[in-house]
Amino acid sequence: MAEQKNTVPEDVIRLYDRYTHGGMDRRAFMERLTQIAGSTAAAAAFLPMLQSNYALAETVKPDDPRLVYDDSVAIAGSDAGLKGYLVAPRGLVKRPALLMIHENRGLNPHIRDMTRRGALAGYLTLGIDALSPEGGTPANEDQARAMFGTLDPEVAARRCAAAVRFLATHPQSTGKVGAMGFCWGGGQVNRVLAIEPMLNAGVSYYGSQIPAERVPNIRGALMLHYAGKDERINAGIPAYEAALKANNKTYELHMYEGVDHAFNNDTGGARYNPEAAKLAWDRSLAFLAKHLGAPPALG
Repeated sequence: MAEQKNTVPEDVIRLYDRYTHGGMDRRAFMERLTQIAGSTAAAAAFLPMLQSNYALAETVKPDDPRLVYDDSVAIAGSDAGLKGYLVAPRGLVKRPALLMIHENRGLNPHIRDMTRRGALAGYLTLGIDALSPEGGTPANEDQARAMFGTLDPEVAARRCAAAVRFLATHPQSTGKVGAMGFCWGGGQVNRVLAIEPMLNAGVSYYGSQIPAERVPNIRGALMLHYAGKDERINAGIPAYEAALKANNKTYELHMYEGVDHAFNNDTGGARYNPEAAKLAWDRSLAFLAKHLGAPPALG
């Protein structure tokens, strides 16, 4: 994998990663960014290169005629008010299902686009809004991150597990279910595999690992995508992989050298790496087809 090239210094990217994962508040982030950049104006110039640009979040148009949508489908079996964004290829053909689990900014335009991409790949795809019992994902990213700071990860995992069961029993589903998650959602993929036997396969993008003592409970196959520069998340890889091996779990691990955490997010500015994102997506689709069955072609 080629070294990622952009105009944002590595220490700025590391600082932004710390900020987005709850390591500091916005005021402290801006103060430190100004120190690194050398001036308020220089710090302001870096911000558009770091923050999400949701104008780019329409790789698949929200009204694509090949797809059908339910913008707020109710998910039973968990906390009251749990909802998601359900997208399926047009027609009544049964398909394997895919749960799309967002980052710590919730069901935003980027994850909605990822949900549509999953459907366009042939899957009955549900983008969960893990914050829906609390009123739903707010438009303000800082507010969303603050809400995730108060959401118990175990509670969230049970919500995601309910979404898996919803998909497994959906009339258009074959009963085979996969999950794909990014950052916070990648960690949730690891958690849900250890608590929900109806989850057949999980794809975790740069997600936090579960403790080794939980690994024996994993039943589905697992694909792990990690970024070479992501020291915070990568610190947990050795123990996790050792536990996966010791318990004879079915897994694949891919390291993308020279790229940053969130390399898949094409709305995420400097951290996005299109080469790594495409390779990881292609690997993910092949993995899901192997473990869930290849989805029927779109009509």
